[in-house]
Amino acid sequence: MTFRDNIKIALAGLTVQKSRSALTILGIVIGITAIILITALGQSAENLIIGQVQNLGSANIYILPGRRPEGAAGFGAMIMSDSIKIKDIEDLQNKNNVPDAKEVIPVVFGMARANYGSESFDAMIFGTNAQAYDLFNLADYSGELFTDSDVSQKAEVIVIGQKVAEKLFGGDQAIGQKIKIKNKNFRVLGVLSKKGQSSFVDFDEVILGPYTTIQQDILGFKYFQRVVVAANSKEVIPSVIKQTETVLRDNHNITDISKDDFYVQTQDDIVKTLGIITTVLTVLLTSVAAISLIVGGIGIMNIMLVSVTERTREIGLRKALGATNKNILSQFLTEAVMLTLAGGIIGITFGSVLSWLMTLVLNSFFNLGFTFAFPLMGAFWGVLVSTLVGFVFGIFPAYTASKKSPMEALRYE
Repeated sequence: MTFRDNIKIALAGLTVQKSRSALTILGIVIGITAIILITALGQSAENLIIGQVQNLGSANIYILPGRRPEGAAGFGAMIMSDSIKIKDIEDLQNKNNVPDAKEVIPVVFGMARANYGSESFDAMIFGTNAQAYDLFNLADYSGELFTDSDVSQKAEVIVIGQKVAEKLFGGDQAIGQKIKIKNKNFRVLGVLSKKGQSSFVDFDEVILGPYTTIQQDILGFKYFQRVVVAANSKEVIPSVIKQTETVLRDNHNITDISKDDFYVQTQDDIVKTLGIITTVLTVLLTSVAAISLIVGGIGIMNIMLVSVTERTREIGLRKALGATNKNILSQFLTEAVMLTLAGGIIGITFGSVLSWLMTLVLNSFFNLGFTFAFPLMGAFWGVLVSTLVGFVFGIFPAYTASKKSPMEALRYE
């Protein structure tokens, strides 16, 4: 009996009980749909995050306080660390210390409530210097931007995002007005044009000010949570890293590099780390979703056993006409594989459509800049796994069918 004959016989057997066949593959459909949905959204998220990092520029290095994180405890130490101080910033900005650095941009941030009249808005507060506008591509705005002179004078001036302006001032003019944050009045110099999510921050919801003012009047600390050092070119990044590490170790009296209370990352480091994180999360979530495939496989095995019992006379008749045990085995095994393969294809279709719809929803409601990414590897594995599930869970029913005695099968009522 040829492979084509097996397919025809299997199709005929499956179409006799269409409703049963449809319900049988439901577990497979759900499992594959979940896998495709997770892998598609995971790929979209990875593309978005990597794109955000790359927007910051390939010649930038990032100095973070604390020891390089290893596990949850390491990240906690990083967040709470206050190891980078103003002397570090001043020494890094000294061209004699880091001659290959074009700019040094300190960053502090936190959440605070801004008030104007009866209106209020919980905004992300960023303290930095004037060079940050180029770093974050904030070229479109109305009014003015704060300057390095404002930083040195600790001027109580700010630049606000579009949503902040709309919430606090409605249709009124925001520039020149004063808003209150932590019982301090800050004059609005400018309003950023609508930008949305960029570099992990929704700049429509931020308030930017001189880091000296933000530290003193709003956040209440004197250390820095990030420092961005822009190198003159990508080629000199290794020398900038070496110069930066030398300055910080000298300032912190560190002679053993294993005792560093800071660490340096390049764009490539961040992209690699984020890629590993998103891949691990995708694999973990996919593994959870794959449990439903096992449940679906057990369901298929049970239904196939029922089908074998119901078709005992058919098996006996086929054997009486010359069908071998191998023919019967391949027939029922083909039916099981075709069931799960159909479920896999349907699941891939549903998962792709759902992930596409979810990217539209996320973009509409959260303005995240998600792009739909069809997971080719996810689809490949969906087809392969669904086929394997049918094969593995179809072996026992098919073997049971092949071992039936033709005489007993013909006498079966």
